[in-house]
Amino acid sequence: MTSEFSQLDLHPQLVQAVEALGFTTPTPIQSALIPVLLAGHDVIGQAHTGTGKTAAYGLPILHNLEADYQAIQALVVVPTRELAIQVAKALHDYGEPRLARVLPIYGGEPYGRQIGRLQKGVDIVVGTPGRLLDLIERQTLDLSRVRVVVLDEADEMLSMGFIEDIEALLAVTPAARQTALLSATMSPEVRRLADRYLRDPRSVTTEREQVTVAAIEQRTYLVNAADKLAALTRLFEMEPITSALIFVRTRAAAGELAAELSTRGFPAEGLSGELEQEERERVLNRFRRGQTTVLVATDVAARGLDIEQISHVFNFDLPEDPEIYVHRIGRTGRAGKTGIAISLVTPAERWRLGRIEGFTKQRIASGVLPTVEQIEQRREEQLLEQVTVWLKRGRTGGERRLAATLVDAGYDPLEIAAAALRHVRTVEGQRPILPLTEVQERRPRTKLREVETRPARDFRPADHSSRPRRSPGAPEAGMVSLNLSRGRLHGVRPGDVVSTIAYHADIPGHAIGKIFIQDHHTVVDVPEKFVMQVLAKAHNFRINRQTITVERA
Repeated sequence: MTSEFSQLDLHPQLVQAVEALGFTTPTPIQSALIPVLLAGHDVIGQAHTGTGKTAAYGLPILHNLEADYQAIQALVVVPTRELAIQVAKALHDYGEPRLARVLPIYGGEPYGRQIGRLQKGVDIVVGTPGRLLDLIERQTLDLSRVRVVVLDEADEMLSMGFIEDIEALLAVTPAARQTALLSATMSPEVRRLADRYLRDPRSVTTEREQVTVAAIEQRTYLVNAADKLAALTRLFEMEPITSALIFVRTRAAAGELAAELSTRGFPAEGLSGELEQEERERVLNRFRRGQTTVLVATDVAARGLDIEQISHVFNFDLPEDPEIYVHRIGRTGRAGKTGIAISLVTPAERWRLGRIEGFTKQRIASGVLPTVEQIEQRREEQLLEQVTVWLKRGRTGGERRLAATLVDAGYDPLEIAAAALRHVRTVEGQRPILPLTEVQERRPRTKLREVETRPARDFRPADHSSRPRRSPGAPEAGMVSLNLSRGRLHGVRPGDVVSTIAYHADIPGHAIGKIFIQDHHTVVDVPEKFVMQVLAKAHNFRINRQTITVERA
């Protein structure tokens, strides 16, 4: 393996820039990928986030930049706005000595600013599929002379339903381009994409991330879905948490959970992919300085997060992919320190836990949640510890004078101390211990969100092209029914419907109404004010890696 960037035949200015940023030894993916890309080959690279893959494909792009090319030379396609910003910044930093002009393009920003930059001239564009296609349709983005295309996190883009967008982008780039496809996993869909669009590609694979069992203590707790917040706050009372990263399924859930924890005395912030980069850095800096103890994030929002001092990782929602579980818990137990990974598992998620245990080839210990009595005892112990510390420090001059005033007024010193402690403990009243219900091995019939199934007779058998009728009964006032093109026979479950719509349409999961899962389709009620927002993002919807269509029922 090559040991230094200077031995990779990169432009000296790039080597100096990389070393100035503190990198001297290439990572495995960089040592393997850079020479292949410099040689002009198409590449399929398998590597996780955090392995240095941006530099692995970015440095060859910067090395091969031509002066006075008068056109965009390289296109990097990424799944999310946040990743577009991160990749563009990294390429700008690496390429600054070569005066590389890098532009991130993503939705949620005014078109005018991005169009203005394109008109001034750009060497490298890093963008999300939707906004890239928007600018192409506006005839303000010209990719006809692009020499290199990189599909970064291809598996994530395919799982988000971007396959048609990616194909449309590749169709407007030269056939003779060099193409690099980077993916954490090599699913059949990723393989088909590579087989269709890459020319005699070289494969580069890094070793799968391994869990250091000695450094990470793993535990699971079986809870009802409705009791996850109660379970989490009970664990927060007892665990020696210095900093924690909590993973949830949707960005709406990240904000809601962070708010719930903060109101209960556990300083938390949500880390969302919608945050501006500057605000994201402020959130992370508060976390690094200990001003915030807890970050709540989705897997997408946590990409590129590199913080060594995380004592606990919590899986509030278990991931579907065991590899993602490994990557999540690998964020604790770093730099020779120990770490703790805790997962809240509902009875319906036990199969996921089994897949994770099979993948990691180890059993994960199950724990028992703290009781009310244990928590109250721990609170008393902590209060006594705090008071003892102050007594040993002897820095109670002002308070001592107050106590003397009360003694002079005739109060018993012991009663004064008890009253003072009672006053301190009033803060505990703002942090109630939430009750837990007995774990239900089967889903209760009564839920906040009603879920019904209907037999296949709801379809019109004579005309398979017509839209299936909705189950009897009009939606509640203020709600609109939407039809999803997948149902029970496709493995659709209520949680899939809620998480998919909430994530892609960026609406609160709790706002979604009744869900009617039938054999071949699903009808879901959505608040009228969110309907256009849902339909506008409908091209992104996927359940169980299947693209679904969404329309009014």
